[in-house]
Amino acid sequence: MSGLTIRNVIKRYGDVQVMHGVDLDIGDGEFCVFVGPSGCGKSTLLRMIAGLEEITEGSVAIGERDVTRMDPSERGVAMVFQTYALYPHMTVKENMGFGLKMNGHPKAVIEEKVAEATRILKLEEYLARKPAALSGGQRQRVSIGRAIVRGPEVFLFDEPLSNLDAELRVEMRVEIARLHKEIGATMIYVTHDQVEAMTLADKIVVLRAGRIEQVGAPLELYRNPDNKFVAGFIGSPAMNFLDGTVKGGKVNVPALRQDCAVDVTLPADGTAVAIGLRPEHLVIDPAGDTHSVELTEALGGVSYAYLMSDTGEKIIVEERGDERSEEGTRVGLTLDLPRAMLFDAKSEARIR
Repeated sequence: MSGLTIRNVIKRYGDVQVMHGVDLDIGDGEFCVFVGPSGCGKSTLLRMIAGLEEITEGSVAIGERDVTRMDPSERGVAMVFQTYALYPHMTVKENMGFGLKMNGHPKAVIEEKVAEATRILKLEEYLARKPAALSGGQRQRVSIGRAIVRGPEVFLFDEPLSNLDAELRVEMRVEIARLHKEIGATMIYVTHDQVEAMTLADKIVVLRAGRIEQVGAPLELYRNPDNKFVAGFIGSPAMNFLDGTVKGGKVNVPALRQDCAVDVTLPADGTAVAIGLRPEHLVIDPAGDTHSVELTEALGGVSYAYLMSDTGEKIIVEERGDERSEEGTRVGLTLDLPRAMLFDAKSEARIR
């Protein structure tokens, strides 16, 4: 297996530049997840690594090999797509071995590699079936099996779970995590679902508008984001952001009707900022009256209360235990201020 080195990668379509000098190192055996909103460039970057998109400028190396101008078949990568792309007239066994057969591998080698992939993915009972007789999750496992038999240096996953229902998505996340642990391969995984990113990744790459915003371990990005975009993108429900102004060594937050003492080096008085608090860092005070409860979502052991401040700002609060806020009531908020984050309103950069 091999790691990956990306240096100053730029992509243009005519006069339109969509990737802006991407630099990234992915270690040997790492599970790296690309996340970001639609159009951020995550799939484009993955396709450039695979060789399915031409790199305008910059370089990509897999291990010690510069693969920037190599054909996809020469790069030592295998790609798993959102659509399973299985041959409907072939059995599971035939689908998994077809690529090796076309490349002229001996039958004994194909049998051995397919048997190993079958064992890893627990597909033994489905080998004689055709894709139409499989569930979505089973088809995706066959698609992954087809990638495994090639013995690639790097696995590339392009939103592989998007077509599955919620239960199968959870099941397949576990399967992919187990697969990575068993074979130890370098894997790059594209998703718009940050829950997938948080649960699967060793390293998350957050992209926006063709640029990398931040790279780090899942909990590192959750606890220590560099800017407002990353803070809002990582975490579900998203972080709450409330408008404030620096005043006399504190942050005046109209939505909370209070001045907040935040443990950071504050900019000059009058500077517009945003104070960020995650739903679990807020506690509802039933005796208060600063916010109206618009909606509550009861999810069993945890609930989320959607509040509206008098300034029109929305706030989501996590509630645990048996007591739940009632829609239509007025409540107050207690803040876990040591957990609060501060961002410059103009640049969105974190104020530390």
